Amino acid sequence: MKNILFLLIFVCGVFLVSAQTTAPKYEFRAVWVATVVNIDWPSKPGLSTKEQQNEIITILDTQQKLGMNAIILQIRPAADALYKSDLEPWSKYLSGTQGQPPKPFYDPLEFWIKECHKRGMELHAWLNPYRVAQKYTQPLAANHVAFAHPDWILKYGNKLYFDPGLPETRAFVTKVVKDIVVRYDVDAIHFDDYFYPYPLKDEFPDSTSFAKYNQAFKFESKAEWRRKNVDTLIKMLNDTIKAVKPWVKFGISPFGVWRNSSDDPRGSDTKAGTTNYDQLYADVIKWQENGWIDYLLPQLYWQIGHPTVDFKMLANWWANHSYNRAMYIGQALYKINSSSKIKEWATTNEIPKQVRLLRTIPKIQGSAFYSCKHFKRDLLGFQDSLMLNLYNTPAIIPPMSWIDNQPPQPVRKFKKRGKKVKWKVFETLNEMDKPNLFVIYLNVQGSVFDPNNSELIYKITDGKEFKFSKFNKKKKKYEVRISVLDRLHNESEISNPVVLKL
Repeated sequence: MKNILFLLIFVCGVFLVSAQTTAPKYEFRAVWVATVVNIDWPSKPGLSTKEQQNEIITILDTQQKLGMNAIILQIRPAADALYKSDLEPWSKYLSGTQGQPPKPFYDPLEFWIKECHKRGMELHAWLNPYRVAQKYTQPLAANHVAFAHPDWILKYGNKLYFDPGLPETRAFVTKVVKDIVVRYDVDAIHFDDYFYPYPLKDEFPDSTSFAKYNQAFKFESKAEWRRKNVDTLIKMLNDTIKAVKPWVKFGISPFGVWRNSSDDPRGSDTKAGTTNYDQLYADVIKWQENGWIDYLLPQLYWQIGHPTVDFKMLANWWANHSYNRAMYIGQALYKINSSSKIKEWATTNEIPKQVRLLRTIPKIQGSAFYSCKHFKRDLLGFQDSLMLNLYNTPAIIPPMSWIDNQPPQPVRKFKKRGKKVKWKVFETLNEMDKPNLFVIYLNVQGSVFDPNNSELIYKITDGKEFKFSKFNKKKKKYEVRISVLDRLHNESEISNPVVLKL
């Protein structure tokens, strides 16, 4: 009896480990690339064009190797631009001086997009809506909007901000976003947690705009008025994005707590000192519920079991508030450190445990890591965990059926020659249905082909041909199948197999 019990425990243990390590077929795998104060890229201001581009290539090659399928690139850290803009000056984080373009000239955003798409990765353009300057004393370029409209600008602490209470600032931010979406092939527009600034000792100085544009809100309801201002901006942005390019997603990465349950029965069982709703005036759940955004990516930068903001509890809370939109989770890569005083961050286990946990929560479809520069240092083996275990098979970015749920046409004229396979596609003028990427499935001939088994995905590529390398000393026969992914990652019918000896 003991032997049977031991065998059952062993089999169950093997099954659980297997279930935890099998990656899902669909998963959002992203990393933030912060440009403000040169956090991630460029590594410092004043690099030459070639040096900047080489850093981009290195970042993307690294992230592709790790298994990422999306980059969240900060292109507007503070009313400036890491792209060619007639509305805002070139960011000082490129050259060291605001307003100066790269030399020799190139468009960084265009380069990032091209290199991401070449690798089958999405580019999410990350903007800060209201921040104008990190320090109010820093020199601004002569063409900065602050000189044309000084009445739009407020000083709070040592920073400058657009006044969110003004219709003119909302219109300007919307104009900036529309300009990006019109001119660049971005896959998404992304905002983080900075709406109204994190509170300081003094009150945010928006009394003038409240007096002029209070929309009948009384002074004691000023917090509701502030939330209404942000609500209005978010809906304007979504309407504008979708009117220009319906396939471009709109996502928000809020602070990890919406509200504490002590302030609202709908809130989470947390004791956060700051919340989106109460201090940042960002009712992100309302935006998700009303369909004004396509995804939320809350920043859960705490460990499983944290006494006041527990990662596991919060992940489940956010999943329960997904409202038929996408929900991803932000993870604190930067906290991994062998010398951390918090034991969970001083070991190799915390983030892999979090990834596995998220995969058990049905409404959560992936995560993003903050931030990419930390992949260059010792993460206690986490890079190996991704490549050899957690992300050891490619993943398709989850489709968004509310934007588009029509699968594209399958491949045609699928042929083999030697170790190479080639195929053709049906052309279409509809951007939503255009072939974007191709999934190559591979299984040993005679084995069961299960299209939902992520381990059978050999590669996701943007090309229309692929050459296999030799697999074994003694050749085996493999079945190769191809499917098409459109812009929103809807998958076509999978082709009939061709057989290769590899």
